[in-house]
Amino acid sequence: MSDIEGGCACGAIRFKIAGPLAGVGVCHCRACQYSTGGPPNYVALAMKPTFSVTKGEAKVHMSKADSGADVGRAFCAECGTPLYTIPGEETPFYPVKLGALDDPSGYSPNLHLYMEDAQPWHLTHEGLPQFPRMPPR
Repeated sequence: MSDIEGGCACGAIRFKIAGPLAGVGVCHCRACQYSTGGPPNYVALAMKPTFSVTKGEAKVHMSKADSGADVGRAFCAECGTPLYTIPGEETPFYPVKLGALDDPSGYSPNLHLYMEDAQPWHLTHEGLPQFPRMPPR
């Protein structure tokens, strides 16, 4: 498998994922709706040891997750591109925004999260598992 690469729209920040993804999800939580400007958040789940920033430094906005843990949402301070989420230590992966990948065309979601927060106009993928909040690990 070759590395998966991505970055922001202006090129100030670049990253790579040097390993297989744990999955692809669609998160409908309100925090993701704020970070995307309305729609759900499509993310590739990159195992923490495989993810690295190769150029630049993201600005991070911190907030609280449902668990009470601090969560960071990384974005480019220059162009505003949302990039990835920095979850609590107990989470083994980084949710990386599919739109920040150089070629997101080959990645389809495996599940929908936080459906209790989904707007009635949010589209879902028929046949995929849907969870009201975070699924059990």
